[in-house]
Amino acid sequence: MLLPASPAAIRRAAAALRRGEPVAFPTETVYGLGASALDPEAVRKVFAAKGRPDDNPLIVHVTGLPMLRGLVRSLPPAARALAERFWPGPLTLVLPKTRAVPGVVTAGLPTVAVRVPDHPVALALIEAAAVPVAAPSANRSGRPSPTRAAHVAADFPGLLVLDGGAARHGLESTVVSLGDPPRVLRLGAIPVEELRAVLPGLVVATKARARAESPGMRHRHYAPTRPLVLFRRSRAAALREALAADPKALLLCADADAPLFPGRRPVRLGATPAEIAHGLFDALRTERRGSVLLAYALPRRGLLRAVMDRLERAATRVV
Repeated sequence: MLLPASPAAIRRAAAALRRGEPVAFPTETVYGLGASALDPEAVRKVFAAKGRPDDNPLIVHVTGLPMLRGLVRSLPPAARALAERFWPGPLTLVLPKTRAVPGVVTAGLPTVAVRVPDHPVALALIEAAAVPVAAPSANRSGRPSPTRAAHVAADFPGLLVLDGGAARHGLESTVVSLGDPPRVLRLGAIPVEELRAVLPGLVVATKARARAESPGMRHRHYAPTRPLVLFRRSRAAALREALAADPKALLLCADADAPLFPGRRPVRLGATPAEIAHGLFDALRTERRGSVLLAYALPRRGLLRAVMDRLERAATRVV
């Protein structure tokens, strides 16, 4: 059930959250499928609806530091500095949790992933519900994340969905663990370079541990409904050969790369890194007819590093 995000619709969704029912809502990153983070049974409904593995922790969304205080045992100086710079916004911090946070939210871990979304509808919903909201992306597990309310409705017919328009960033939040050293557990809408301006010692996790510390660390994600073959930057000639061999293949590339593949009308990602990030999941969900998606890799720098992370996770194979 798609509802324009009016004050009345937000009150209706907040009442549903308080009753233990999941609802979908917009954030600046992607749409979320939320439940009260303090209600274990409601959170289990989110896992069941998505088909999400129960060892994949959720992010808890709050309105600010006052709501956060009951959920985490401490806020280290580095975490406070990041929060002051990037909240509200697409940054998730992994911090030691209190007993108030049910184990189902954190996959049994002693830490909880938290953030303050930068979207008026998300903040109004959490405030009206008066509870922190545990929310993964509002898509079937493994599918591309939803950046529009229609994407959510396609995956979850009948679900209450607050329609707040297209997500501004189109990539999920960047997840940071404040250990020693502090680590980026998931690349996202805030580039690592911007985070290092606040936290110079920040490193990027290269391998998932035995138990995932944040969403997106171990399970395959973002898969479109047809095969996706990702071609490295050095394999443009091979991609041209693959396109010539399969007239029904769809080409997915940045605007600047389109001239490398004359004669094909590509599924364009965009021109700037921000446009490419914003358009990625829309492109993976394209309704254009084609047997396979053939994607041309992007330069691995800045925000495009996170885009490449998503493409690699979505790919059936990399050439």
